[in-house]
Amino acid sequence: MLKQIVAVTAINLKSIPRRFWLSLSTVVAVALVVMVLLSFLAMSAGFRRTLASSGAADVAIVLRAGARAELNSVIARDQVRLLEDAPGVARDAQGKPLASAELYLVVDGIKKTTGTKANLPLRGIGESGAAIRKGIRLTEGRMFAPGSNEVVVGKSLLREFQGFELGRTVKFGTALWTVVGVFEADGSVFESEIWADLPVVQSLFNRPNTFQILRARLSGPDGLAAMKAFNDGDPRLKLDVKSEQDYFSEQSSQTSDLIQKLGWPLAIAMAFGAMAGALNTMYSSVASRSVEIATLRAIGFGGFPAFVGTLVESLLLAGIGGVIGAVATWLIFDGFSASTLGASFTQVVFSFRLTPALIGQGVALALIVGLIGGLLPAIRAARMPIVQGLQG
Repeated sequence: MLKQIVAVTAINLKSIPRRFWLSLSTVVAVALVVMVLLSFLAMSAGFRRTLASSGAADVAIVLRAGARAELNSVIARDQVRLLEDAPGVARDAQGKPLASAELYLVVDGIKKTTGTKANLPLRGIGESGAAIRKGIRLTEGRMFAPGSNEVVVGKSLLREFQGFELGRTVKFGTALWTVVGVFEADGSVFESEIWADLPVVQSLFNRPNTFQILRARLSGPDGLAAMKAFNDGDPRLKLDVKSEQDYFSEQSSQTSDLIQKLGWPLAIAMAFGAMAGALNTMYSSVASRSVEIATLRAIGFGGFPAFVGTLVESLLLAGIGGVIGAVATWLIFDGFSASTLGASFTQVVFSFRLTPALIGQGVALALIVGLIGGLLPAIRAARMPIVQGLQG
């Protein structure tokens, strides 16, 4: 039986060049399905990685109770002062709390690729704002001077949006700002932001006594629990306190889940088309080899080898299509830079990320298409009457 299976499979595979264009159409259809699926999955993985790398377990985030994003959060100045003295907040060598109350606003930017307007985040930070975050390094220029209309921009934002080159002047609201520096943040979401001096932003945007978020470096592993207990026990606070890591994990899951919910249905819909192509190809294969199949059956070959040989041919064509689709997606999209709306309705710049696990999902889908597309033709080949086949 094994020798028969090997012999029939070899005959099937050697006959593929006789149906070259039909076989090629199946390969291309499967490759396109895999490319569509992997491009969406790579987008989702890249977005999730950008936000996940932004969060630190030793930094606490404080928002208004019930607020899911900075844009709809408000914290009063008196609450900030109470939280800066809360247990669990680390202090520097001078005894000052390592905390940064911040204001988060939306300003306009122009995309380099399309020339269209997009929402960009302008963040007013205090003197500890950059120090609290991990991996912040100036790559060009300097930090903004306190009390001045100066901004520093993230490297990713500079790459995707025009007008933010070092030394350029930009207009936010009614005021002009000068770009004095460019920073990087290990590819995190902070590289998609514009930073300025907090008191200046509050003054020019008429937000004198309010903030939207407080970041605080924790003093140790128990710092978050101590800070939460302090917040829950003071009726003047009653805010939401969580780790920065948990906050960005929640933010990333919302958008990345949406991307996957768009990608999978589209890929599945295309997969039905690829399955139809595979069915057509394999039925054609069986029809063109009907005399061969009947002759083999007449000299003692069973129906099962014909079944396996036809199915293997279908799986091979689909597998080749899957590999081609995966390689093409990796060459075109892996590392590709793009931007999309984040949870605060501002642009987040990220890079597509294609991992081996995602490639495995794409190839697995291709093989499923090949299996389903080849199953019925394989059954037909196994059950073909000898007389009917010899007449074909």
